Amino acid sequence: MTMVGRAHARGVHTLSLDSPDTRNALSAALVGELAAALEECGKDPEVRAVVLTHTGNTFCAGADLRDPPDPDALVALLRAIVALPKPVVARVTGHVRAGGLGLLAACDIAAAARTATFAFTEVRIGVAPAVISLPVLPRADPRAVARYYLTGERFTAPEAARIGLLTAEGDDVDAVLEPVLDGLRRAAPQALAETKALLAAKVLETFDRDAAGLTALSARLFASSDAREGMTAFLERRDPEWVV
Repeated sequence: MTMVGRAHARGVHTLSLDSPDTRNALSAALVGELAAALEECGKDPEVRAVVLTHTGNTFCAGADLRDPPDPDALVALLRAIVALPKPVVARVTGHVRAGGLGLLAACDIAAAARTATFAFTEVRIGVAPAVISLPVLPRADPRAVARYYLTGERFTAPEAARIGLLTAEGDDVDAVLEPVLDGLRRAAPQALAETKALLAAKVLETFDRDAAGLTALSARLFASSDAREGMTAFLERRDPEWVV
């Protein structure tokens, strides 16, 4: 069963996360399929830009707790988005949680409907937003990220735009993206690739410097007793034992 839908129109290739039953959670299978689709897009001369979107009311709920991806595979996926020689544009009409914000931050441009909501929920299940920090920390306001990383609070699309996680938001996300996609279609392919490389250089330096340490941190935390309790509590729809 495919978990990534595809469509192509006038140089823009759309990849849709299509596992609504799991709220498009990042399972090992979904991460692998999305990585393969991105690699194909990078090699296809007919693809001028990639739109990353979703089915259902959630863009991505983060890691699939029943089938979590290997941290190295998640790093490779996020790096593939950042390093792809084509612009990647996130189109969000639903909710984004935890690892889904890593996908969002890895994209070059991100737009969302005003009704979308966002949260770094890792601390509430006993882990940390480790691997996704690779694209998030270079691109988002550090004081705001400190608040939302530490508290797991939900925040709105206007707030996500204010702190740099979104490029833009609006009542109609397709209307917001119309001039963006028109601009990408009008740009020369080589110029797009070189300009994207210029913009991505600092983010890729973060991957080179910090990826090994953050994948080790992620693996250690997911194996901890706090994570076992937090994930069990989440699946059982109850508060974990540490809530006071």
